[in-house]
Amino acid sequence: MLDDLSPAVERALDAARRRAADGPLNAVHVFLALIEDDESRASQVLIEAGGDLASVRRSLEAHAPLAFDLPAILTGAREIAGERAESTLTGEFLLLGLVRSIEPLLDPLRLSGVRVEQLTRPAEIAPLPFTEPLDLSDAPDHVSAARAVDANANRARESLRVIDDYCRFLLDDAVLTEEVKNLRHDLVELLSRIPPQTLHESRETLTDVGTGITTSREMLRGSPLEVAQVNLKRLQEALRSLEEYGKLLTRELSAGLEALRYRSYTIEKAITTGTDSRTRLENARLYVLLTGATCSAALDWTIREAADGGVDVFQLREKSLSDRELLERARNVRVWTRQAGTLFILNDRPDIARLAEADGVHLGQDDMSVREARRILGTGPLIGVSTHNPDQVRQAILDGANYIGVGPTFASQTKEFGELAGLEFVRQATAMTTLPAFVIGGVNAENISQAVAAGARRVAVSAAICAADDPRSIAVRLRSALT
Repeated sequence: MLDDLSPAVERALDAARRRAADGPLNAVHVFLALIEDDESRASQVLIEAGGDLASVRRSLEAHAPLAFDLPAILTGAREIAGERAESTLTGEFLLLGLVRSIEPLLDPLRLSGVRVEQLTRPAEIAPLPFTEPLDLSDAPDHVSAARAVDANANRARESLRVIDDYCRFLLDDAVLTEEVKNLRHDLVELLSRIPPQTLHESRETLTDVGTGITTSREMLRGSPLEVAQVNLKRLQEALRSLEEYGKLLTRELSAGLEALRYRSYTIEKAITTGTDSRTRLENARLYVLLTGATCSAALDWTIREAADGGVDVFQLREKSLSDRELLERARNVRVWTRQAGTLFILNDRPDIARLAEADGVHLGQDDMSVREARRILGTGPLIGVSTHNPDQVRQAILDGANYIGVGPTFASQTKEFGELAGLEFVRQATAMTTLPAFVIGGVNAENISQAVAAGARRVAVSAAICAADDPRSIAVRLRSALT
């Protein structure tokens, strides 16, 4: 039994041998066996060529036996199958092989109405009719595109899960965890527009050449942050590939994926900026806002004494000085804070902060944006943002702030507030994010314990130290309350 013969051909050859009984197998026996069944493909070929099966059978049964070389006929039939890009020798190809190789068969076929020229020129055989048009244009390309979409959809979802775990379990950051979770849910919603079977049927994991290709670097991770960073890049690459190949499947998918990719860049910025900020401000607990007019002593002495008591950051906040005076004072404070070993932040003015070589700038809600300040300062300097409600906290994080001010919490001696955010906002903000957050607004040695009880781990004060006769001892008390 030959492996490439269809069951119909094997049955026909067995039937022909029975017809031959004890005599030699001949071409007429094989031909009649092929068209015994009116529904066989060989019979259909004759009918399509104009033949009447009953008439064909009568003519052939009356015909003298025709000797033939079966192996040669099978070889010819295989060539015809090859022309049709078929690997199995079916009944129609064996019938055509007989017709093309044994000329005496043609006369009885003509007498039965068969257009034998149609059989001897296989390329001209009419195609099978279909009830609906069959469109195979670009079908292989669409399957390959669906395969790429399926693979990158899996990559993106897997990467988002890793990033989610980092924000949730490593950072304990509610804002970033929510942003990643929302991005993952939006990706799933977008991908749901493609029927799942389209992706699953295109999947070829077992034959995927990429599954066996790895590099030594893929097996190494130096820290949880590196795990997150690698998966952020993997996510962005997967989204870009989804965006391109998705265009071949549905137009709506591409625009949505582009928006998700841009959101991933924002999340990446927030994660890396926050991690850097937590490292740089890890030990910064006590922050003092300085205004020359409200300090009971000279600024240089106040800075030195307060720093000795445990102050980590000084912000110069001067609203009434000219630019020239502000720059001069800022440069002096820069010198004094360097001598004290503390950070120096300038309020409101990134341009003056850059000229004075300050460590950063602090912005209010009505000041320029973080993005604009960063363009002036360049990379490196810290940017803090005052926040008064949860939405502002979330926005500051996504904008790339290095730290936030949380308040106002209590009534202040140095600044009037139209409305206090209060201790409830302290609870909300400190639960939302692990970005360095300094509770601000009227904090002093008497009420700092309330702020700490609400979640404060860092505070910013002004009059409590600036107006004190002994800044060092007040700083010690405040620092002790925080630790």
